[in-house]
Amino acid sequence: MTVEFSYRIGGNWVAGESGQVVEDRCPSDQERILTTFNQLSATQVRQAVDAAVEGAATWRATSAVARGAVLSKAAQGLRERKSVLAEIIALENGKTLAEASVEVEKSAEFLEFYAATGRLPQGSMIADARGGTKAMALVEPIGVVVMITPWNDPMLTPARKLGPALISGNSVILKPARETPLAAYLIVRALVDAGLPAGVLNLVISDHDVFDQEVIARSEVAAVTFTGSTAVGLALGRKLAGRNVRLQTEMGGKNASVVLADADLDMAAETIAAAAFGQAGQRCTATSRVLVQKQVHDVFLDKLLTAAARLTPGPSTADGTRLGPVVSRRHQQEVLAHIEGARSSGAQIQCGGFAPADNGLDKGCFVLPTVIAGVTAEMPIWRDEVFGPVLAVMAVASFDDALQAVNDSAYGLSAALFSNDLRCTQRFVEAVDTGQVSVNLPTSGWDVHQPFGGFKESGSAFKEQGMEGLRFYTRTKMVAIRHEW
Repeated sequence: MTVEFSYRIGGNWVAGESGQVVEDRCPSDQERILTTFNQLSATQVRQAVDAAVEGAATWRATSAVARGAVLSKAAQGLRERKSVLAEIIALENGKTLAEASVEVEKSAEFLEFYAATGRLPQGSMIADARGGTKAMALVEPIGVVVMITPWNDPMLTPARKLGPALISGNSVILKPARETPLAAYLIVRALVDAGLPAGVLNLVISDHDVFDQEVIARSEVAAVTFTGSTAVGLALGRKLAGRNVRLQTEMGGKNASVVLADADLDMAAETIAAAAFGQAGQRCTATSRVLVQKQVHDVFLDKLLTAAARLTPGPSTADGTRLGPVVSRRHQQEVLAHIEGARSSGAQIQCGGFAPADNGLDKGCFVLPTVIAGVTAEMPIWRDEVFGPVLAVMAVASFDDALQAVNDSAYGLSAALFSNDLRCTQRFVEAVDTGQVSVNLPTSGWDVHQPFGGFKESGSAFKEQGMEGLRFYTRTKMVAIRHEW
């Protein structure tokens, strides 16, 4: 399958003119090139921002009901082409077909959910103490929004941001990851085909310096929303420092699950394995640390290894594949380096730990599901985000020790507890320092209408998803009208 890629600038689909060529290679088979494209020139990126400024005025003047109709139609378009879109995502990102199908469905749900909010109140009447006066709070769009999205959920993450941004009346400059441009192109195409006016949504990929100079530095930019690594997110904050530009960041995680002695160990092992190794561990909410009460540590570890052994690696679109590749050869080497670092630190590799070479898998970017035991809190594998199918396991004496270890992290995205003890459950929910908390559930898997985001170096104060997700893209204007005197 070969897919043509185009940028969207204003009302036109265009090719890049920078001369910097990017090859979009299939992670299941690095010899296969899915598409080739030129990055945009500085002039083209500048034109995209100019188009977004004009598009913001057009879209702001469009009723919220009409905006919602466009989002709904786009959601319908995604569903109608679900099988084709899922195959492209699987080929480009490395997810299994089942995982890619879920991504397309969730993307449609994001657009659908926010489309419905267009019929909700757009402000409120507020009492005024002055006679003959009516007061109201109006909700307005903020203007031009820049979106920087990652390769791990290449359609879902844009959808998560585009839904609230567009229903609120903003225009958008979307910069997807170079590794997965086709998924972003396809959702932009769906929105354009659904009737989105020219300039409202602009798709760009350029050299980093060009993007900083021609987009981030532009005074017309009202907000930047970013999903990606903590290092890049914090650097983006420094670039915007001193300017009145909103910044929303959804960054890294080192998500922990706690397994107490009273837990259902079979259920815990299956749930944690799915959360750790789904999407080859390339989810910000993937479980990467497990703290197991020591009296059940060995039994639980055996069950976890059994669950991991059932994950058959293979090409993302092949029947029977339960574990796809990581996204690129470079990322494969980074994940393997983390595993080798754990081995050098004295940890014990219980399963996996290498890239398979049989059955032609050496042509892809595969890493076997890896479970590491004998880990201490000082080891980098316990503290650093790996973003791959790697799970570190540590024994703890008590619930209090486990809670302390969960919170002893620079990150604070998601955490889970496996227990039937209501007292421990309540204490965990109240005391754990993460933005997302689960009990007898995985650290991953949050629904479109549920607020999402982390604490500490996992993200900014602005949540995504649900009604909370609208706050970042809107501002409130207070109005008072004296009609009698």
